Amino acid sequence: MSMPMRQSMRLGAYLMKQKVLGRKKFPLLVELEPLYACNLACAGCGKIQQTHDWLKQRMPVEQAVAAIEEAGAPMVSIAGGEPLMHKDIDEIVRQLLARNKIVFLCTNAVLMPKHLHKFKPHKNFAWMVHIDGLRERHDASVCKDGVFDEAVAAIKLAQEAGFRVMTNTTFFDTDTPQDVIDVLDFLNDELHIDNMQISPGFAYEKAPDQEHWLGPEETRELFKKAFADGRRKRWRLNHSPLYLDFLEGKVDFGCTAWGIPLYSLKGWQRPCYLMDDGYVATYQELIDDTDWDSYGRGKDPRCANCMAHCGYEPTAVVATMGSLRESFRAAVGA
Repeated sequence: MSMPMRQSMRLGAYLMKQKVLGRKKFPLLVELEPLYACNLACAGCGKIQQTHDWLKQRMPVEQAVAAIEEAGAPMVSIAGGEPLMHKDIDEIVRQLLARNKIVFLCTNAVLMPKHLHKFKPHKNFAWMVHIDGLRERHDASVCKDGVFDEAVAAIKLAQEAGFRVMTNTTFFDTDTPQDVIDVLDFLNDELHIDNMQISPGFAYEKAPDQEHWLGPEETRELFKKAFADGRRKRWRLNHSPLYLDFLEGKVDFGCTAWGIPLYSLKGWQRPCYLMDDGYVATYQELIDDTDWDSYGRGKDPRCANCMAHCGYEPTAVVATMGSLRESFRAAVGA
């Protein structure tokens, strides 16, 4: 199954508007990082490698909302760091929902029970919980025992309170096709997660672990085997069918990193949230002053192993909306 109908319809209407306006580059979703600080030190993340001065900072509500309004994307994914460590994160969410944005609040879920009462269920809001595997695998990924059980308990608490809950899972070269199947079966069938997001690990330059990233061929082999026998059709995956085709090597795409830009404490990050080639103050500067043609597999050697959704899901979504066949396929979850 593919992304939710409400989300697909919003994207379709938004893409049609961009076409009518003649815009060639536009954001589908903005990654918003209102802080770098986190309560965990995951092996695959380099955010807490920032200096102490940056780790202390929190983005003001007005600045966060203004950046999202400037970009104009219909969807916002709020990450970090750990967003629940931001004292005004609930107000940021409320203001974005009031502006009719679809909001995903990314979290490791450790602090969810303490802060859940600050939020209310909303048709355009979902928790996005980081789950990198079953108990042993996940706890190893976040470098702390017991976090998997805390996350599962927090998910159940949020579900009981009426919230939509999604998950985000990154896979590395230590994962087997059975690992992929096991965690997605658990999330889909036992936890009844509303939608699941997946991504192959990319060699994020500041991450402590620099040894276990997937290359393109490894990624294709992993997902081709995991998706075999029609399994992917029954999982509630938050992806277009074309992106899933891309992961298992049925199609190939170029990178459109401008489709999911990152706005953080330092500004708009060039070119994407996985690579740091500097910052600009406005979204328009990001679009106009970035040499987008120099990025992507086969262009920049740093991009050689990347098949992450931030660069390739936008390409797949645009391709889907531009094809009647693919639009129908996405609607029925084929």
